[in-house]
Amino acid sequence: MNNTKHTGKTIWKKLCRKKSGIVGLCIIVLAVLVSFFGYIIAPDDSTDADLQTIEIQSKPLGYTQLFLKIPINNKTQSSFFYNLFFGRSTTHKFLPIKSFTINGQNISVNKYVDDDTSVVQNYSIVEITNKQPEKILTQIITKKYWLGTDAFGRDLLSRLIIGTRVSMMVGLVAVIISLSIGVLLGAFAGYYKGKTDTFIMWFINVTWSIPTLLLVFAITLALGKGFWQIFIAVGLTLWVSVARLVRGQVMAVKELEYVQAAKALGFKDFRIIFKHILPNIIGPVLVIAAGNFATAIIVEAGLSFLGIGVQPPQPSWGLMIKENYNLIITNNAMQALIPGFAIMLLVLAFNLLGTALRDAVDVKDGIG
Repeated sequence: MNNTKHTGKTIWKKLCRKKSGIVGLCIIVLAVLVSFFGYIIAPDDSTDADLQTIEIQSKPLGYTQLFLKIPINNKTQSSFFYNLFFGRSTTHKFLPIKSFTINGQNISVNKYVDDDTSVVQNYSIVEITNKQPEKILTQIITKKYWLGTDAFGRDLLSRLIIGTRVSMMVGLVAVIISLSIGVLLGAFAGYYKGKTDTFIMWFINVTWSIPTLLLVFAITLALGKGFWQIFIAVGLTLWVSVARLVRGQVMAVKELEYVQAAKALGFKDFRIIFKHILPNIIGPVLVIAAGNFATAIIVEAGLSFLGIGVQPPQPSWGLMIKENYNLIITNNAMQALIPGFAIMLLVLAFNLLGTALRDAVDVKDGIG
């Protein structure tokens, strides 16, 4: 319909007047940028931010450590875009040290074992610097772990940043799948009624009666554990609410004059549904899509916490909670709480946006 563009502008104007919705939208945009540029932002840009240093496991926020960079035999060259999406291949081993001394052609270091223990080790300066001994001091670096380290000595900030990508991806894929199935079935049920509506509603009610987590478990076991499998499993459990909403909206809209006029002009049913009805119910669909996005993030985090979601070493906020939840009763409780706060913040952002969209598409609320 010609008023679709106007309706979109009207919804945007109303949305801009909802401060909570704008706050939610800003958080979501920030999460999208972090997801896309994660490996550029993260201090640890190795694949999956999985650079492990066991000696510094479970360190507190703001921990600082001195390292000796030791080159390893890895000649892999990756393009910028490969590094952007998958991270860099590890080219150095980072040896935690307490102090160092340069003795001629060798460097002597006190390798860090724990706060009270160190071991003296000697390395050839020529080998460490790739035959450029004048650059030996560039091989001594200091790293600061703003959010501390996990049980494997990995940088929690980097894993939190890369884990954002998993949460955003699972939400996006789940919403695409749920909208594709839900809009299609809901539109057919609401438009055709009769036996079509009866069968689709029976299928919806059967699916609705199965607990979400139980259904996800069954789909995950059928598809197997993995990155994409969990995304598909979550998406296949969220379409029911979309279908029920679209069915009700279509049943109301199909009785309006412009739809009856389209039928009188002899337009085909598919054209009426997809070109005349669906564009005019996009508002409520966007609202439930925002809610499903938040639900998908929570479900994925729960599945990863239970061990059947995203598999290590790939970072996931739910998996990070699982790996560090035993620290809650210690002085390092933030290692487990920070991923939980991240989940809460992102889910809150989508709920705020969904609430603002709901008010924006309310026809009773004029824009003045």
